Amino acid sequence: MKTASLFTSSFFLLPFLPFLLLTLNRRSTLLLTSSFLLLTFLSASAETSPSPASAQPMFSVASASPGRAKAAVSVESPSVQAAIVAAVENDRKRFGGRMPVPATLIGVWDGKGGSFIRAFGSPDLKNNVPLTTADHFRIGSNTKTFVISVLLQLVGEKKLSLDDPLSRFSLGVAIPNAENITVRELCNMRSGLFEAYATPQFAALNMKVPKNFNPRTLVGWAMEQKPYFAPGKGYHYSNTNYLLLGMIIEEITKDSVGNQIRKRLLESFGLTHTSYPETEAMPSPWVHGYHLDKEGNWEDISNTIPVAFMGSAGAMISDMNDIRRWIELYATGKTIGAGSYQDLINCIPFLGNTSFGLGITCSAGWYGYTGALPGYNTADYYSPETGITIMAWINYQAKEPVEGVASVMVRDIARIITPDHVPFVYKESSEPSPVPPKKD
Repeated sequence: MKTASLFTSSFFLLPFLPFLLLTLNRRSTLLLTSSFLLLTFLSASAETSPSPASAQPMFSVASASPGRAKAAVSVESPSVQAAIVAAVENDRKRFGGRMPVPATLIGVWDGKGGSFIRAFGSPDLKNNVPLTTADHFRIGSNTKTFVISVLLQLVGEKKLSLDDPLSRFSLGVAIPNAENITVRELCNMRSGLFEAYATPQFAALNMKVPKNFNPRTLVGWAMEQKPYFAPGKGYHYSNTNYLLLGMIIEEITKDSVGNQIRKRLLESFGLTHTSYPETEAMPSPWVHGYHLDKEGNWEDISNTIPVAFMGSAGAMISDMNDIRRWIELYATGKTIGAGSYQDLINCIPFLGNTSFGLGITCSAGWYGYTGALPGYNTADYYSPETGITIMAWINYQAKEPVEGVASVMVRDIARIITPDHVPFVYKESSEPSPVPPKKD
């Protein structure tokens, strides 16, 4: 069966989301973002993104206190739960095809013992099995939160500094201008380095892993392309940055980044259902990933992306129970050891009310990450001010909206439970009206 690939940029369609279309077979095409494993919101130009010197964090966790915020509505209220279900069902239909998004798992925890967890649809359309919180998803760029945690632990151990230039490290690949690019600029997507998954060489692979392949191959191809801007002069979401961070971790520790994540984080925090896989195999039970074909029907594309391509940019797998605990720990600085928490949350605005720190998205007091790769989209956010966690996981990666469908669901849930703190607000005219809760 003949396979073809087509590179294109969605600057014509989505001003902040360049993407790559890979044709999988004669019947369908698979949307692969140029950030490939995404993703928070991808690329903003130097003109629309302030430099670190002039930018201020949008929200300071250190100075926040739960008493400052207007009290959130009760997540255990039947009317609130009904409003959440209505909003999520609307999103499943709005961003689906002939049928709604196949599987959606949402969870809201209020920090006081109250919670609302709801599963919609099925993780396996062929066998129509029920979706549960024990089901494993590929979490894509949520992997980056683990990479940053290991890196900041190493910073706390004085193994490196965030302001070290890349020229300090022997990475086995030539990095032009390495003496002027810092580790910090890799972390906050301000290096200007070209996207590794948007090169013609990567497109030519057609998702086939070549012999003796490693992340240096991807990075080397990216280095052949012109940078988006000079280091520190703009913001552009590029997975190249996190492939390099993984290589730095390995050079410092003389160990694989996967082993460092396992030893320092998964074992330490008891994340027994989270893994950094070496193969495409998924632990049971697991959620199948889907794609919409040209007729609007759902096509199973599970395990079509080789894990060798993902690496420290987005290889990990987890379930909702583990990541619910993880995202609160991460957002409050408990995973970074003696690393600097203020460095982590030095969030610089780049789009609407959304900012980006060191591997963390910050919006209206919410801290977390959105991950995506073909077949999966997972959004996990914690509000230190209110103590609330919102998670929305689906088994579909849409080409739009720019923030991802899972993030839209988080936003729509936040409109209901924390109307004074609504994340990911860009152009209100393009957003649906919230579904207000009925009075009990």
